[in-house]
Amino acid sequence: MTTDVEGPEFDRKVHATVRERYGNVAGGTSCCGTEACCGGSGPAACGEDLGYAPEDLRGLPEGAFLGLGCGNPTALMGLATGESVLDLGSGAGVDCFLAAKRVGDSGHVIGVDMTPEMIALARENARKGGYRNVEFRRGEIENLPVPDRSVDVVLSNCVINLVPDKGKVYREAFRVLRPGGRLIVSDMVALRPIPTEARLDMQRWAGCSSGALSVEETAEKLRAAGFIEISIERSGSEGGLNVLPPSDDLGVVPATVRAYRPAPTPPRARRTR
Repeated sequence: MTTDVEGPEFDRKVHATVRERYGNVAGGTSCCGTEACCGGSGPAACGEDLGYAPEDLRGLPEGAFLGLGCGNPTALMGLATGESVLDLGSGAGVDCFLAAKRVGDSGHVIGVDMTPEMIALARENARKGGYRNVEFRRGEIENLPVPDRSVDVVLSNCVINLVPDKGKVYREAFRVLRPGGRLIVSDMVALRPIPTEARLDMQRWAGCSSGALSVEETAEKLRAAGFIEISIERSGSEGGLNVLPPSDDLGVVPATVRAYRPAPTPPRARRTR
């Protein structure tokens, strides 16, 4: 069921389609409950469906929450004061702003997105909200503009499924994490094989469905990147989130992915005579 076997031309088509779709979304106010969304059941219930409590979204700059995600990764792995956080595919900035509140002024949050319109919107939202510990960088998440071993936490919300080469994304996440760092992702997973015709449908791919991997494939790519303590659970199974319905006819559902970069092994103590 692998979805990243089509080659460079296919990759370019995916990137172009995704960039165009979400560039158009950035020009609106919300896509929650529309075809462009990865989740949600309409504007009124969207935040709750995706795992955001009302207090999470209260006080955020208008336009920061577009309803594009399929979960709330900032709520699923506790962030500590002073930590550095990287958001893969940061969109209008909602998860970056929530992370910024948790890590405080001594922490730092970086959002990376390949869509110029989203970067411009997120930077304006950061300005309006007065977020001094958040920055947004334009780039592809397969080639992160972030130094090695420089962040404590990598998070992402319904974006990795949009990328043709998921393995490269996970390798890049592993590269930028400090030893002992952690990955927390809300993303879509496929419950059954996705037909080739659907995989080649750019609009379905950009709509967060036909690019999804199975749980087994996701775990395999994480292990190959070097991650340990990998867990992948369908959202709702842990009681904190509503279970969103499968995406159209492909059997694609939201899930929570957690993994860690191994911590350094402490040196063995010398034996004394």
